[in-house]
Amino acid sequence: MQLELRENVSVLRVVMAPVSAVFASLLLASVLIIWAGEPVFASYLLLFKGAFGSMFALNETITRSIPLMLTGLAVAVAFRAKFYNIGAEGQLYCGALAVTYFGTGLINLPPILMIPMLIVLGALAGGAVLIVPVLLKTTLKVDEVVTTLLLNFVILLFVSFLIEGPWKDPMSMGWPQAAPVIDEGLLPAILAKGRLHYGLAIALVASVLIWALMRFTTWGYEIRAVGHNQDAARFAGINVKLTVIRTALISGGLAGLAGVSEVAGLKGYLTLDLSPGFGYTGIAVAMLAALHPLAIIPSALFLSAIYVGADSMSRGANIPTYIADVLVGLSVLCILVCMLLVRFRIRRSGVST
Repeated sequence: MQLELRENVSVLRVVMAPVSAVFASLLLASVLIIWAGEPVFASYLLLFKGAFGSMFALNETITRSIPLMLTGLAVAVAFRAKFYNIGAEGQLYCGALAVTYFGTGLINLPPILMIPMLIVLGALAGGAVLIVPVLLKTTLKVDEVVTTLLLNFVILLFVSFLIEGPWKDPMSMGWPQAAPVIDEGLLPAILAKGRLHYGLAIALVASVLIWALMRFTTWGYEIRAVGHNQDAARFAGINVKLTVIRTALISGGLAGLAGVSEVAGLKGYLTLDLSPGFGYTGIAVAMLAALHPLAIIPSALFLSAIYVGADSMSRGANIPTYIADVLVGLSVLCILVCMLLVRFRIRRSGVST
């Protein structure tokens, strides 16, 4: 048995890969649901209703998908250039730190100026934290997986220090949280009743812009070329080092926007539990979308629906909410297998499939 590279890959095969991965992950997770002694169809129906069964559920699903879209974009852009950014979680918190520092009274401008300023500062903060890892990679060949991953813990500890110490809100009644962002810096709500906010517009616009960047610009071509083959890109005259640095900064900026969205759009203040792992889940979002910027949107909605719906399924059936994490993990594994089968065919005893 051996793998043989396919000469031609149809668009339908590429499109069906993530769809097949989703169905395969649901099928595999069904084994655990049966093991728990619950009916599979009824359990998945509870999950669906919990995510989309009411206007409140739909709002919660979309709201939770916003940071997943942005961290998924951050991972997708970086992975395209073979820069394996595992630090979107820390970059998210850096964006949140920037919003907290500048948006809690240090600067007071009208909303039409204050909100764009905080968005830009949050993106710059998220990008800035990647400068050291990307320089270590491009100059000393230090593995960026290690540096970006470890930076997450450094940043989280720094956030804990700030909100337990100098940035602690004296009006929080002892709870470890920073002062709230002033009203002029808050993202408006889309609906009068609900938590859905205009961070959704930021995420959607970012997806379209990144798609256009990758598809129609010289920068996008250079990113894709470096990701496919650095030696060939260098031979063609592309500055590989500059391209990787530029890609890393864009990636970090997108993750920083997720922090802006969560602080200025959802919570209104910084806490240590601002993110339940959005940066890490963003990796699953990007992989399920096959690193395509527009496919990030349905991918983020799917994983968000799993997390939101799992709570409802747990209440209605004797199934732990951890089934959501299992589904996410299975989705990533299944998409990896499906993408492998898209590029290669299995040949055995002279027969290919």
